[in-house]
Amino acid sequence: MQWHVRDAVGRDRTWPLSALLCGLLASASALAGNVAGTLIPHVSPTGVTERCVILNPIPDGRYSDQDRSQEQAFCAIDFYRGDRGLCPKVFSTSPGTLIYDLSRGEFAGNAKAFEAQQCATSSPVKRGALGEPVSYKMTMNSTDTSATFSSASLLYYHFSRYLDAHVHVPVSVYRSMDKKAHLDRVTRRGLDLSGRRKGADMNHAGWRLLEASERDPAAYHPTDELFTADREQVYGVLLHPHGDRYGAELNGTRKSGWGAGQNRDFQKTAAFVALRSPAPLREAIEHGIQTAAEDPEMRQAMRHGATPEQMVFWMQELTEITLLDYIFSQQDRIGNIDYLSYWYWVQDGELKQAPASSTQVPEDIARYHPLRLKRTQLNDNDAGGRVAYANYSKTTGMLENLHHYNAGTYRRLMRLARDLSDQGELYRYLVDSFGLTTRQINQVVNNTQQAADILKKQCNSGALRFDLDPTVYLMTGGAPETRVECGG
Repeated sequence: MQWHVRDAVGRDRTWPLSALLCGLLASASALAGNVAGTLIPHVSPTGVTERCVILNPIPDGRYSDQDRSQEQAFCAIDFYRGDRGLCPKVFSTSPGTLIYDLSRGEFAGNAKAFEAQQCATSSPVKRGALGEPVSYKMTMNSTDTSATFSSASLLYYHFSRYLDAHVHVPVSVYRSMDKKAHLDRVTRRGLDLSGRRKGADMNHAGWRLLEASERDPAAYHPTDELFTADREQVYGVLLHPHGDRYGAELNGTRKSGWGAGQNRDFQKTAAFVALRSPAPLREAIEHGIQTAAEDPEMRQAMRHGATPEQMVFWMQELTEITLLDYIFSQQDRIGNIDYLSYWYWVQDGELKQAPASSTQVPEDIARYHPLRLKRTQLNDNDAGGRVAYANYSKTTGMLENLHHYNAGTYRRLMRLARDLSDQGELYRYLVDSFGLTTRQINQVVNNTQQAADILKKQCNSGALRFDLDPTVYLMTGGAPETRVECGG
């Protein structure tokens, strides 16, 4: 018996059912559940059938054409054709693999030469590669490593599309890889490079554990979070983060150190203070800016950008960040929030936007007097999803006492909470799509209900204003409040 699937370039191919069934069962077992979506297989030089899976879309999710195109591009990546160079990521705290495009240039089709010459340094910038690398992230959790759970990136991607979020979460797909190939091409070099870098203790510990585990999968616990059921492959996610890191203006001062302290510092940013002001939106924005500016570091960080228009976007994005982090028990958000700059202008009654590569207004839109604004990129989402992680959004009370919210975000949260409670289509999607354990699923369900209860209580009290709508604000300069039934 045979099964038709798409290959890496979208062609129909016929595979033996036994081979594909084995592959799908391996993926499902590895994630302690079913990963539901479109399978694009690849084969390693030793004959191991690797899997890339584009997860099914979440019900009522708002996906762009660019999202769909990116998913396809990720799953078209073949590690073995010679046009992709694989280098270890030895900066930051967690190990990972950076995938470079070698389709043109001096290393075109010669990954072996590229890896020998360019992967021997710790810099992410490599000569001869096209553009920025794609990231391949795998789970890594131990007492001396940082916290990384690859399934969290999939959760954040698809649920941000359900919420129709303004904050951008990068596209991600599931990907497995022959563990011997990864060990030979990436891990050994990562272990060596990280061991020679000062201040790379956590990164090196991750590579050390990964190297031991790829030699003997039983060395990693729980093994199913890193290896497929046949123990022949590691797995993780492919994604392509973009953006520069915010300073104290949105990440907070972080004066109080890692953990609960910096999460409370985060709530002293201008946008967060404004969200908690009971005053009308314009007055709340002014209050937030003035209050935050009392801290010299915050005042310096805001000196060029805390306009009312920017603040409305930041406030909206913070409500989405804190909600997603609450639902998925994110423990490592603060200090990891990025941005990209865009021009915004009103033309023919419509709000337009375009990337802003410099501070110089482009000539073709100058007559519209565009605003240059930072848009938040939520790139680093991998310390969520596991029950063992600390939920700082919850424990430091980030959802409590908010006075400004987006009506659409609120309604979607209420629908999500009802559906998960009733085990409806969103619940089935959660259970079927991400391979989560029963405890992890229950955590998402319970956190969602608690988040909905907190915001519903504020709504029922009459204290919650549904006046956050960046698009309307930029087009009209006003902030009309929307009437919302508190039950959603």
